Amino acid sequence: MKNFFYPCLTIRGKISEAAEFYTQTFGGSKTGISNPYVIEIQMSGQKFLLLNEGPSSNPNPSISFMVMCENAEETEKCWNNLQDGGKVMMALDSYPWSPKYGWIQDKYGISWQLYTGTKQDSSQKFCPTLMFTGDKAGQAETALRFYTSIFPNSDIEGVLKYTEGEGDRTDFVKHAQFKLNGYVAMAMDSSAEHGFGFNDAISLVVECETQDEIDHYWNQLTAHGGSEVMCGWLTDKYGISWQIVPKIIGKLISDPERGQRVMQAVMGMKKLIIADLENA
Repeated sequence: MKNFFYPCLTIRGKISEAAEFYTQTFGGSKTGISNPYVIEIQMSGQKFLLLNEGPSSNPNPSISFMVMCENAEETEKCWNNLQDGGKVMMALDSYPWSPKYGWIQDKYGISWQLYTGTKQDSSQKFCPTLMFTGDKAGQAETALRFYTSIFPNSDIEGVLKYTEGEGDRTDFVKHAQFKLNGYVAMAMDSSAEHGFGFNDAISLVVECETQDEIDHYWNQLTAHGGSEVMCGWLTDKYGISWQIVPKIIGKLISDPERGQRVMQAVMGMKKLIIADLENA
């Protein structure tokens, strides 16, 4: 399913400005939903949802986005734009894994890892990267096995551990790549004291065709220590936030006649029930 997964970024009060900033930086445009509460943008064929209100937490680098740049010029252009009001996490430089790489947190709090490589490195331009730190450090590999067991057409493509002298435990994941229904994501462990961890400011949205799919993903992700939140949101046992939503929700909410009733129905639910939304 196209756009089965996509990230939702909470950028309170500035989603219109942020949408313009990101599409200018990476190339893309506003598509689909665009209102004072949420804006949908498409960049390199990938959907991002920008949320104006909801979570009270702020984005942090525990979830960043690896950006696959085809040449140094593209990397430098993106880096120069992101530097405006941003904070450098790792300087733009040559590293063993890339001739030009840098990690930066932009002025809205969203973190980007710019990687110069080739199209063969990843079929996807933007890859969410999960950093397991604090009390979750060391759980990356277990988490990947958990996620790939839940979603169809999923697999772990590679797990690289730290070696002696690389600054972390040799049983920790330095870098891992996995696919959830073809959607590429990455993960790593870090035992450093970062002072941040997963929160709901950045969530992963899963669009579902049927109620059975919603029920399955909801039940699996809330199991073993996860928790239901509201409005289709949940937190899994690792602290990562997910939105499990019907694919038709955008159409229902945008309906001029019943959109408001659908929103009221959503607000009253934890797990979303498609039939109840359609009958609102």
